Amino acid sequence: MNRLWVRLALAFALVVLVAVGAIAVLINRTTGTEFRRYMTHSGMPVAGSGMEALVEYYQQQGSWDGVQSLFSGGVYVGGAIGISGMLSGGRSPGMAAGPADILLADAKGRIIFDSAGSAVGKQLSRSDRAAAAAITQGNSGQVIGYLLLSVPDTQTGRGGLEQQFLDRVRTVLWLGAGLAVGLSLLAGAMLSRSLTAPLQRLAAAARAIAGGQVGQQVTVEGSAEVAEVGQAFNEMTCALKKAEIVRQNMVADVAHELRTPLTVLQGNLRAILDGVYALDTAEISRLYDETRLLSRLVDDLRELALADAGQLDLNLQATDLAEVIRNTVDTLALAAEAEQVVLTARLPDILPLVQADPQRVAQVLRNLLINALRYTPPGGLVTAKAHLANGFVETAIVDTGEGIAPDDLSHVFERFWRADPARARTDRSDDSTGLGLSVAQSLVEAQGGRIWVESTLGAGTTFRFTLPVVQQVP
Repeated sequence: MNRLWVRLALAFALVVLVAVGAIAVLINRTTGTEFRRYMTHSGMPVAGSGMEALVEYYQQQGSWDGVQSLFSGGVYVGGAIGISGMLSGGRSPGMAAGPADILLADAKGRIIFDSAGSAVGKQLSRSDRAAAAAITQGNSGQVIGYLLLSVPDTQTGRGGLEQQFLDRVRTVLWLGAGLAVGLSLLAGAMLSRSLTAPLQRLAAAARAIAGGQVGQQVTVEGSAEVAEVGQAFNEMTCALKKAEIVRQNMVADVAHELRTPLTVLQGNLRAILDGVYALDTAEISRLYDETRLLSRLVDDLRELALADAGQLDLNLQATDLAEVIRNTVDTLALAAEAEQVVLTARLPDILPLVQADPQRVAQVLRNLLINALRYTPPGGLVTAKAHLANGFVETAIVDTGEGIAPDDLSHVFERFWRADPARARTDRSDDSTGLGLSVAQSLVEAQGGRIWVESTLGAGTTFRFTLPVVQQVP
C-alpha cells in the first residue's frame, strides 16, 4: 500500500525491531557468558585447597610443566569434590549432573591442560577467559593462570533449573521484542496518521481549487514544517482569489471598453443603411475615430499581455533621454495648443545616457503627457523635467491640473481604473482606453526602472519614473 503513513509506521517498526533484536542478541550472549561464569565459580570456588595446591605447584616448579600429574592425583577445587571427581561426573550441590571438562591455561591464556585432551596448545577464547577463575600467587595478586570448568553444550551439561533459567530469559527477551514491535507499529501508525492528516487536507483543498473553488483555506496545524506549508497554501489561495477577482473585473472592463466603440459603429452603420445618416465625410470620420480607439485598445492589451509574460520586445541601448523628451514634447505641441495648455521641457545642459529602448521611452512619455494634458484645465501648464539621481535619471511630468485624491493615488496604475467605477464613459472627446498608465508602468519596469505618482488635490499632479544610467567601461 503506497501510503505515507503506512511507510512511516513500517519504518518505525523496522527501526524498533532492529534495535530490540540487536539488544536481545547482546543480552542473550552476555547472559550465557555470565551464567557460565557463575557455574564455573560455583563449582570451583577460589578459596579452596585445590587452588592453593595449584599455586604451590607453580611456585615450586616455576612453571606449569607436568601439571597433568597434579590433576590425575586428585586436586581438590571447592573442598568436597576434587578434579578427578569432576572428571568422573561429580558435582557440588549447585551444579548440573554429568561429566565436565577442566581447562587450565597459563597467564597468556594458552591451554596447558584439557581433560578432554582436544584443546591443549590453543588459546582460551575471550568468553572462556571471562568465565574462568584467575589463579593468583602471593600478596602481589599476579595472575599465573586460569582455571575453567567447561560444560559441553552438546550434552547440555546444565541442570534442569539452570536450563530453565536460560530458557526463561530467552523467552522474556523475545516476548519483549515482539511487544516492542507491536507497540511501535501502533504508535507509528497513530503518529504517522497525525503527520499525514494535514497533508491529506491540503491535497483535498488543492483538488477543490482545481475544481474552481479558489477561496479554499486549510487549518494551519501539525509540525512546524507542515504548518509552514499550510500557511503558504493559505497565502497562495488568497493571492489566487485576488487574481481571479482582478481577472474577472478586467474581462468585464475589456468587454465594456470594446462594446462602446462597437455599439457606436454598429448604430451609425445601421443608421446609414436605413438612410437616417447621410454617408458623408463627417460621419465616416466619426466611424474612423471609433476604429482607432479599438486599435489602440487592442495594442494596449497586447503590450500588457507581453509585459505580464516577460516577453516585451525591447531594444536596450545607450539612449539620449533629453533628446527623446524634446522630440516627444514637440510632437504633442499641437495637441497641447488645442487644449489651450502650455507644454514645455526644462532639462539640464548635461544629462547622462540611459540604458533604455528609445521607442518604448517615447511611448511612456506620450502616455504620461497625454494623461497630463487631459486633466489640466485651459491656461494650465505641463512641464517635462529630468535630473540625475543615484545612478538613475529621474524624469518628471508635472501638471497644474485638479490633482488626485489621496485615496485614489494607489489605484492610478490599475487597468481600467476610474475614480468613479460606476460612471460609464460618455465623453467621447478623447481616445483614451484606460490602459495608458498601466502600459507606462509595465514598460518602465521592464527597462529596469520604476514609476510613481505624487499629487495634491487642487494643486496638480507629478508622475515620476527612473531609468538606469549607462555603466561606463573603465
